[in-house]
Amino acid sequence: MRILITGAAGFLGSHLCDRLIADGHEVVGMDNFITGSPDNLAHLAGNSHFEFIRHDVSNFIFVPGRVEAVMHFASPASPNPASPFGYVNLPIQTMKAGALGTHNTLGVARAHGARFLLASTSEIYGDPLVHPQTEDYWGHVDPIGVRSVYDEAKRFAEALTMAYHRFHGIDTRIVRIFNTYGPRMRLDDGRVVPNLLQQALRGEPLTVYGDGMQTRSFCFVSDLVDGIVRLLLSDEHEPVNIGNPTETSILEFAETINRLLSSPAGVVFQPENRLGSDPQRRRPDISRARQSLGWQPRVDLEKGLLETIAYFRQKLGVN
Repeated sequence: MRILITGAAGFLGSHLCDRLIADGHEVVGMDNFITGSPDNLAHLAGNSHFEFIRHDVSNFIFVPGRVEAVMHFASPASPNPASPFGYVNLPIQTMKAGALGTHNTLGVARAHGARFLLASTSEIYGDPLVHPQTEDYWGHVDPIGVRSVYDEAKRFAEALTMAYHRFHGIDTRIVRIFNTYGPRMRLDDGRVVPNLLQQALRGEPLTVYGDGMQTRSFCFVSDLVDGIVRLLLSDEHEPVNIGNPTETSILEFAETINRLLSSPAGVVFQPENRLGSDPQRRRPDISRARQSLGWQPRVDLEKGLLETIAYFRQKLGVN
């Protein structure tokens, strides 16, 4: 297929480009570099199966030639208010990517008769009252809080995608992505994995907020991409959770990093610094992914962390 991927220069988008090209597809990458990095695509320069269009998806999109699939991944994604790339500091752009960007990419799919895949998020569940989260859970969300620019953009994007599926007959898919980590994460992303890895590699104690008992479920990027590709090639139109169902506390995660790096610095506890309705627990129910896609994660946390640590060592220039 010839596949349009928006947000192609981002963490997930760039890995998706690599996987699809390796599978024999042609990829048209699109990004405006607000949060994505040209470095993530530099290795694809000159590849006959890849072409790049610099463009803001909130504006009308035209892609010449045939298009068999559209994958909409363009959006700021970091909740960190200290990062200039966090969606709190890019609120209007984030809403536009979810609303106008989804409308425009669905328009491309409709014009070409292409299948469409929306990158949604576990954030649509908010601070969940149901655990683990299944796809039929409607969520516990704050529609006007500081996180809402991302959460509600994705919720609207899902609704619009299903409207195009039901009204226009577009062949759509929706992936709800849970916490993912791996090489090509931004060092200044501000989320827990980059923050803790940088502290550990600099020999600093790892900062844990509150008592560290809040949980996340960390999925290595290659596993996530495999699930997304399987979904693209499937006939599943309902939303599908893709993430690792192994739940880990932030304190346990920090201790694992220190152990892998043989760091004696330990951890330091800071008062909890929640951003709006920052969820206390997050774990996907992946029954639908197992049944519909035959997918489950295969990379264990320590193996994935070692690959991610090697990338961060290189980027930070530390041994």
